[in-house]
Amino acid sequence: MQSVALINYGSGNLRSAEKALIRAADGKSEIVVTDDPDVVAAADRVVLPGVGAFASCMAALEARSGVIEAMTEAVHGKGAPFLGICVGMQLLASRGLEFGETPGLDWIAGDVRRLVDGGDPAIKIPHMGWNSLSGVTDQPLFAGLKTGQTVYFTHSFAFFPKDEADVAAYVEHGERFPAAVARGNVAGVQFHPEKSQASGLGLLARFLEWQP
Repeated sequence: MQSVALINYGSGNLRSAEKALIRAADGKSEIVVTDDPDVVAAADRVVLPGVGAFASCMAALEARSGVIEAMTEAVHGKGAPFLGICVGMQLLASRGLEFGETPGLDWIAGDVRRLVDGGDPAIKIPHMGWNSLSGVTDQPLFAGLKTGQTVYFTHSFAFFPKDEADVAAYVEHGERFPAAVARGNVAGVQFHPEKSQASGLGLLARFLEWQP
């Protein structure tokens, strides 16, 4: 049975992500909540959740001794598929521009910056609730998502990759910004699959079978 390391670094959506992954796995994958570098390095797949501010999440991840190195070994060393969720996706960036500048993992070049409302008083930041996707690519992980399909968001900042080819789907709220990214065996979603009902569970199930 394949092992899926769900990184435990104090993220607020850890337990809901765990429950959703267990449901999506349907007994075919072992979901391991861990901050043990040896477990992470040996995992067949890696999931990084995240809720909160970029800087505090990055600091919490760095505080888990050896975890970033183990993630790098698993994902870049042996090619384990990786999924970042919400701030877990944002941490893939080169840097976050929230409360100053904070270096990210730099696995996908780009910046995380605050959303803008475009001067429309009807656009509220944080962006919270259901919103529809656009520009969904035919990348296999996202094949079950379609333009116009709704998923659940809750965030004030978004990740803007340097290369638009790394964007797998967009969403619009005050401005158009990436809802999902993918490069090789590394992927991330700004929305919360664990809160997106059937659409989210379908995505997680595909991730558990994804062969980049």
